[in-house]
Amino acid sequence: MNGLVAANLLADAGWSVLVLEEQPTVGGAVRSDSELRDGFVQDTFSAFYPFGAASPALAALDLGAHGLVWRHAPAVLGNPLPGGRWALLHRDRAATAAGFERAQAGDGRAWHDLVAQWDRLDGHLTGALLSPFPPVRHGLPLLARLGTESGLETARMLLVPVRRLVEERFAGEGPGVLLAGNAMHADFSPEGAGSGVFGWIMTMLAQTVGFPVPEGGAGALSDALLRRLTSRGGVVRTRVEVTGIEVRNRRAAAVTTALGERILVGRAVLADVSATSLYGDLVAWEHLPARTRRGMRRFAWDPATVKVDWALSGPVPWDPAPDVLPGCVHICNGLDELSLESAQVAAGYIPSHPFLLTGQMTTTDPTRSPAGTESMWAYTHVPQRVRSDAGPDGLKGDWDGGDAERFADRMQARIERYAPGFGERVSARRVLSPTELERRDANLVRGAVNGGTAQLHQSLVFRPAPGLGRANTPVRGLYLASASAHPGGGVHGAPGANAARAALAGARLRRRTTG
Repeated sequence: MNGLVAANLLADAGWSVLVLEEQPTVGGAVRSDSELRDGFVQDTFSAFYPFGAASPALAALDLGAHGLVWRHAPAVLGNPLPGGRWALLHRDRAATAAGFERAQAGDGRAWHDLVAQWDRLDGHLTGALLSPFPPVRHGLPLLARLGTESGLETARMLLVPVRRLVEERFAGEGPGVLLAGNAMHADFSPEGAGSGVFGWIMTMLAQTVGFPVPEGGAGALSDALLRRLTSRGGVVRTRVEVTGIEVRNRRAAAVTTALGERILVGRAVLADVSATSLYGDLVAWEHLPARTRRGMRRFAWDPATVKVDWALSGPVPWDPAPDVLPGCVHICNGLDELSLESAQVAAGYIPSHPFLLTGQMTTTDPTRSPAGTESMWAYTHVPQRVRSDAGPDGLKGDWDGGDAERFADRMQARIERYAPGFGERVSARRVLSPTELERRDANLVRGAVNGGTAQLHQSLVFRPAPGLGRANTPVRGLYLASASAHPGGGVHGAPGANAARAALAGARLRRRTTG
């Protein structure tokens, strides 16, 4: 999807644009399919798009004019808790706070205070996060706000782990599981540096713009980008695998494909591929400096992912059901369980009680399946390299063998605990293992969905490696436009937009220096 954003911006600037896509359809990890059961639409990879709704890059493309329609569930996010309680987050902050207040006196006011801190930053935090580093336009106003007395309190909050943030602010359990669960949409543990700010950003986006989905499936977002691009003269070729980027005089000169083609480069190449695929694979090591080679040897992936899709004959039988149905549901028993799961994955153990991020897609968008049914999915993290199984099943991480289905049984049992009879409503199930995810999108290396770890040592100026913190690469006319570049994973188009702007700036500089 980042590549399509970049292509649109270059076409808007009057460039002749050619997009080469290895898969049969465009979109990368923003695709949908109907292969599970007739009448059901599954989002193959990503599904909920708070960053997309907040993204300046996507907003500037006016994709509504090209068919994109956002849909919202009745509630944004929920987490069932032991004892028949639910923690619920709504787009109405008063409704969210009221639920927390009913569960624990004082938590409602604490929630309003947390949202007020977000309001005071006036969008500059999101703008700074999604801009090229350093973020001058949004960074200066953000620093001005953080320099006030109230801003210093916010600045401190940005540095604390999410567990500490929760313990300082709330007495009840609900706010904590939602904040910490949102931090785990990336690969932050509740005790990890950066978990507080990421969990807060995700939760505040959920509180303000929601977790919207494209009507008709995730692929509708990519289709809108494709229609916009072709309306501006861009050309897209699918089923074309790029095998190399030729370098002449330290500049990208041509692109080669598995079909035996050699396509000359006009102005630039924007590579929406993983950093490890670009450096040393598509571009030979001999064309790269020692620091790039060193950075790629140290490049860290985020954990692998197992995703399960279900076609359900009826709605999820939550017992008890929440007062308002959320589109996104987290399955965890509390903050301590999140810490345990994170520690197990970090140590190489398949988690015994996996944290599930699930989506009730028909609840969110009724076009996803026939009336009275539910299109649902869940994913969770597993180690990139498995040492052992922390659960009772002796799984070894043989994801192309039977382990994927057996682990999916473990995931399904987690849902069954809060929704007795869930399995009886399953009319079809699909398990996408880490290796299967990579087969369907080469950027999802061993099932890593964020383009590399989001932890602080590989973020901002350190992404994908020290000295490579912008879209520019050591090869002139070549730009990294994938989630491996700053600001990383999430469906917001920022890596593509940043790469397009860098390419346009590079072309202007080249014109000036060559007369």
